[in-house]
Amino acid sequence: MSEVVKKEDKSGAVSVRVEDDLRQLKPSLEKVTVSEGRTTLNTQALNIRKHAEDCLKTVNKQQLVLPPIEDLQKKTISKWTPCLEKISDVKKQRENLPGAPAGEQDKLALNMCLPNKRSIRHQKSGKLLTDTHRKRANEAKGDRIISGSVVNLQGAESKGHHILVVPKEDFWTDSKSTCHEQPVCKTKAESTYLRADKDCTPTETPAFATTSKSMVPRSPQSLPVDIPRYLFTIRSGQVDPMAADFCHFKQCFVLCWSSVVDVLEALQKLLREFAVPLAKVGGERLVELSHVWDSGWSKAPSAMPVLSVLENWEEVSELISHPGQRYKGEGGIEAAAIHIQSSWRRYLARTAYLCHCRRKWAAGTIAISWLMHAQLCRVRKALQARRFSQLENSRSRAQHLAANWKRIQSFKRTIIHIPSLGYSQRKRLNLRGFDILQNIQMSRLCDIRDENVEVIYICPQHLGNDILDYYTSLLKCDGATDGADTRTARASSSVRRYIILTPEAVDYFPTHNMCLSTLLKYSPQTLKHIRNLIQGKHAYIVGGIAHVDDLAVADELGLPILGPEPAIAQHYSTKSGGRRIFVGAEVDVPPGQGDIYSLNQETVLLRYLDEIPEWLTHYAQPAKTSCYPNWACFLKTFLRQGGVVEAYPPSNSVTCLTVDLLLEPGGEVTMFSCGDQLHGGCKLEAIGSIVPQSSVHPETLHSICTRVGRACLQRRIVGYVSVDLVSFLDHNTMEKKVWAVDLDITYSNQLAMTQMLLMMTGGTLNCRTGCLEAPMPISEKCCEHQIVPKAPVGNLCAVIGNHLFHSDLSMLYNKVFLMMCKAHGIRFNKKTKQGTVFAFFDSSKRSSIGMITVSEDLQRALATFARHLSVIHQEISIPKSQGETNFMEVIKEIEDILQMTQNKLQREAKPAS
Repeated sequence: MSEVVKKEDKSGAVSVRVEDDLRQLKPSLEKVTVSEGRTTLNTQALNIRKHAEDCLKTVNKQQLVLPPIEDLQKKTISKWTPCLEKISDVKKQRENLPGAPAGEQDKLALNMCLPNKRSIRHQKSGKLLTDTHRKRANEAKGDRIISGSVVNLQGAESKGHHILVVPKEDFWTDSKSTCHEQPVCKTKAESTYLRADKDCTPTETPAFATTSKSMVPRSPQSLPVDIPRYLFTIRSGQVDPMAADFCHFKQCFVLCWSSVVDVLEALQKLLREFAVPLAKVGGERLVELSHVWDSGWSKAPSAMPVLSVLENWEEVSELISHPGQRYKGEGGIEAAAIHIQSSWRRYLARTAYLCHCRRKWAAGTIAISWLMHAQLCRVRKALQARRFSQLENSRSRAQHLAANWKRIQSFKRTIIHIPSLGYSQRKRLNLRGFDILQNIQMSRLCDIRDENVEVIYICPQHLGNDILDYYTSLLKCDGATDGADTRTARASSSVRRYIILTPEAVDYFPTHNMCLSTLLKYSPQTLKHIRNLIQGKHAYIVGGIAHVDDLAVADELGLPILGPEPAIAQHYSTKSGGRRIFVGAEVDVPPGQGDIYSLNQETVLLRYLDEIPEWLTHYAQPAKTSCYPNWACFLKTFLRQGGVVEAYPPSNSVTCLTVDLLLEPGGEVTMFSCGDQLHGGCKLEAIGSIVPQSSVHPETLHSICTRVGRACLQRRIVGYVSVDLVSFLDHNTMEKKVWAVDLDITYSNQLAMTQMLLMMTGGTLNCRTGCLEAPMPISEKCCEHQIVPKAPVGNLCAVIGNHLFHSDLSMLYNKVFLMMCKAHGIRFNKKTKQGTVFAFFDSSKRSSIGMITVSEDLQRALATFARHLSVIHQEISIPKSQGETNFMEVIKEIEDILQMTQNKLQREAKPAS
């Protein structure tokens, strides 16, 4: 038997050498072509493994059979018990097993020395193994098949010696296809490859030794515990084939060397390409990777799996990852050239791609811009056509209103008040509390004092119940001196003759500072409600500062506007436009020039041009710093919008007054209100007035206003306008002069508060005589059969504050504020027609109010107004924090007027005495 084993060993060595020679010959054979028949030599026919098997079959023709198995039941064999005391390093090996508990480690250490039970069951069968049996035997862990030899197996459950005989040619085939598992302790990295293929065992370290002299297996005490590692070194990408460690590794894994060589060549190529000077290879890992290579990868794997077989893979990986290391090794120059060329081609391709993207984006942008431009042109044309249609319809309705004005005024009519501030968008966005500013004229509701008038008031904000209840009670008291039954009937009628509507667009655009006509334009529900209210009635619109959306609202409602066209109103509402009207009306104006849009238009002496700009830069101060903080800001706005330069009256005593006119569509001019202005901190801004005015003779005032009104009618300006005048004493002639300084084509705040004044007193304002006349109560009681005498008429004076502001007013609700005022005696007496009445504008901030004080004479009215303001200020303010207010400025203005009036009375009284 030993001779047979020796022959098989020699045949196997010869076969391995033949296989190595054929492997080296294979690359050269692939390049050979056969010219005959125009065919190529098929290298697949050179099946090395097949020829090796054929060689072995010819050498080993004798088949070995299993010897007869003795009757195991008749023999009594003692069980083999391992002597653990003689194995000194089992504990150490068990402790080194990773990831296993203490109990499992004992089992693992024992299993390394014992064959498993599955192999023993095969040994007990005692039959000749077929291909199926052979496959199952090869799959069992712990089976060891030795070619051409008889192996005596012994396990924990064996009852005797059993011999497994395998044909020599079958053994060689099996050994070439699968190498059995080596029971060694593996690291974590190695176990990954072992799971893929666990059938490689070095030929020199079988679990059971086989000798030619004895068939008895070695005892477990003689098994090696420290499994040797197959390490060899690769220097500069080349393996020394004569090195002892490499020869030992090759001899141990000679049966699966064909798979190992491919991985080894790939490893050497990688190390040569990156010029790695030294690499230490773990043989077991290399073998495991070779099996994964054959079974799992269709092409060569990446560098990391190949480098995982190295013991010093960290140093090698760090070296390989160093920039430029690839170009230091084998083929580095060619690789660098390829990389440079590919980078350059990539750069060219990327540049061309980006250029294409930019052109594509530009083409898309141009196309979209053109489409947007075309669409915008279409929209503009449509808007222009629509606005032109609205303008034509407005002119047609205005002509009808002018032709039927007298008849409309004599019948019942509905007035739709829209107190819109149609400023430019730039100006609207810079105004604080724009909704409150548009609601300051809420006293327009008092137009219902005419029994033939119904009012629809469009409010720019939602009002609370407190304000609605206040105006309801206020409008019931119309100041009439009729009987109780008549007053009750009039009160119930007045409540039914007004309605307050808020457009729903107020909620959609809370921060856009849109004018009220624009909000109403985008409120279809409110427009529908108005159409239902005015159906079958005479109605017209009274707006505020004209805006193009006024025409849109009027066109939606089909109503005329009592006012000029927006373009005309905007043209003549400027300082320069008003100056042109005053010059055309032959009214005195301050010396100066209008329509100035550049510094070169001051047409005076060169010295003036040289000196005035410097003086203005150093000494000019804006009158209201909240609008223009300094001269530079004012000059910038002035040159952008244009303006006028006028002289200030040459006097220390200058009185400003405002006159409100109604330019009727029929061509008549009516004076509705006139009053001397009250100023706050800014002398050019009016926050109130004294009604009636007393600074200009009534006839002179009537003559000036009539000429101005006719000049406006000639320029197609109708509706409500207000004229600002200044009066002063000329020291040269000692005559009083009157200059016209401003023209506002709108419904003024003074006119709105005057309507409330007339509503509360039940009187009339006669601007021709300059008197505020109101019926006085009858003191004597009349019998039933006596004729009721006509109520006497008395003259009254009133002080109006149309925009009083105090930040601390927001701390009090309106009802609480009225109770506080009533506790201090600040109220209006309905019988005497004297006292103080308030106007509220909003329910949320509550920082702005209007106030009217009525008394028998001017001095008493001024004193009462100032005293009430002082009381309110003291009640709502904290001594340490006075808040933001204009109360004190108005009080100071009134005190100055009272001082001047007292001095004038004293001067007039001296000659009489």
